[in-house]
Amino acid sequence: MSMFQKKKEKYEPIESLIGGGADYHIYKMSIQDRAIGGIIGGGIGAVVSWLFFQNGFVTAAAVIAVAVLAQGIYRESKLKKRKKELLLQFKDLLESLTSSYATGKNTLDSFKDAWNDLEQIYGDQADITTELAIIVTGMENNINIEDLLTNFAKRSGLEDIASFADVFRVSLRQGANIQDIIASTRDIINDKIEIEMEIQTIIAGNKNELNIMMVMPLVILVSLGGMGSDMTAASNTLPNVVIKMIALGMFYLAYHLGRKFTDIKV
Repeated sequence: MSMFQKKKEKYEPIESLIGGGADYHIYKMSIQDRAIGGIIGGGIGAVVSWLFFQNGFVTAAAVIAVAVLAQGIYRESKLKKRKKELLLQFKDLLESLTSSYATGKNTLDSFKDAWNDLEQIYGDQADITTELAIIVTGMENNINIEDLLTNFAKRSGLEDIASFADVFRVSLRQGANIQDIIASTRDIINDKIEIEMEIQTIIAGNKNELNIMMVMPLVILVSLGGMGSDMTAASNTLPNVVIKMIALGMFYLAYHLGRKFTDIKV
């Protein structure tokens, strides 16, 4: 089969062992999410295209195109936010498990206690609460805890949960101290979160500078337009349109690279 005949492989969602669990690699946007992403993108597209081209047709086309593009960007931001929240919730899960194991409770009872604790903190609709319901129900139906945790880790797409699931499996097989393993994993995640927060604080100024640099060309255009002069650069001749398109492409590339460079993962 030639490369022209090959089709892009469709991603197959990972299902939980007893159903009900989400695949955190996927974020299904609600109508409200699509509206928010579209409005933000359309607004940016309208402002930028009008300042650069001052043409109603171009502005309308830019609003539609950027609104569609922005929905995908907004989906990615919501997906990252959900994963970040899940990691913080998982950290609290480890805190609860550590306390339960310290009192001598077995694995099933420890996870039941964690389920009750986190349900009181986050509510019954939170992702971690749903996952604990799956784990507890699975254990009550004779599904190995190792398999349940491994499945959760695969669906989460988070390295910390995957590492914990692997260590938990090995520890059970070799009869290691589960309480120490959970406490160590909790400490590692806590350290990573603290380091990440420190890094974000350090680079916050750079992110603000990046945003200001991206807005400055628009401010300059507004200032020039306020002078009331009939500048050659403001006309939409073919050379000017090409130059403006190249400039917009360079601005977007610079912003994309800047965001990528400041997105530091621990």
